[in-house]
Amino acid sequence: MTYLKPKSDGIIGLEDLKAALQPDTILVCLQHANNEIGTLQPVSEAGRLCRQRGIYLLVDATQTIGHIPVNIKEIECDFLSLSAHKFYGPQGVGALYIRQGVKCPPFILGGDQERGRRAGTHNTAGIAGLGEAVKLAQALYIEEASREADLRDKVIDRVLKEIPSAILNGHPKMRLPNNAHFSFAGINGEELVSALDLAGVAVSMGSACTWGQLEPSHVLKSMGLSDQMALGSLRMSTGRWTTDQDITYFLEQLKLICKNVSSNS
Repeated sequence: MTYLKPKSDGIIGLEDLKAALQPDTILVCLQHANNEIGTLQPVSEAGRLCRQRGIYLLVDATQTIGHIPVNIKEIECDFLSLSAHKFYGPQGVGALYIRQGVKCPPFILGGDQERGRRAGTHNTAGIAGLGEAVKLAQALYIEEASREADLRDKVIDRVLKEIPSAILNGHPKMRLPNNAHFSFAGINGEELVSALDLAGVAVSMGSACTWGQLEPSHVLKSMGLSDQMALGSLRMSTGRWTTDQDITYFLEQLKLICKNVSSNS
């Protein structure tokens, strides 16, 4: 198994991917967008490369479905995964797209459900909820993405201008419309998150998958950040009900807390 190191902006280089492919490579796995820094990956270009080589491509679109356009035909992937709770659907249900003609052995044995691909009783209510959430997301995502991107850009612009210790993690433009991720020199990320929580602002240092881990983020480390900068990180996300007033309050609290935390360290 080969892991590719991203560039400093968090994007996997196509030339690096091409160089890593071996005669016996059968599968490439790529996130459509990173769940920590929000950077979008060149999945369509990777799909064309893999199709030319006869290599399967699995795209993790958990972060992008319902937030930006996702066209399976353009991506040319063989597998694509998604999760309902990321676009306001029920928790505990997701979906896996498998391109027609791709033969996939069963991954849960004991029954013939899903055309022999898995056994077990389906979560019918959850599946119906996922379908309804997708319909709502399709009807709203263009308007939502534009509004959330405006809020995101306001946050990025003001944080970088008004907090001298801040740097933006990830590509400045090739990122999710609802994600902004920063590191702050000389500031402890856990203290920052806790102080914002007490102020009524819910943020995180990284992804929910790594919650509670004390080690520096492997994502930020792979991009070349030091341990100190990786541990001084902050991820904020906007959503369907985030308002401009929410963002203004967040920025006010962030500036105040960064000043206090920095002066006390």
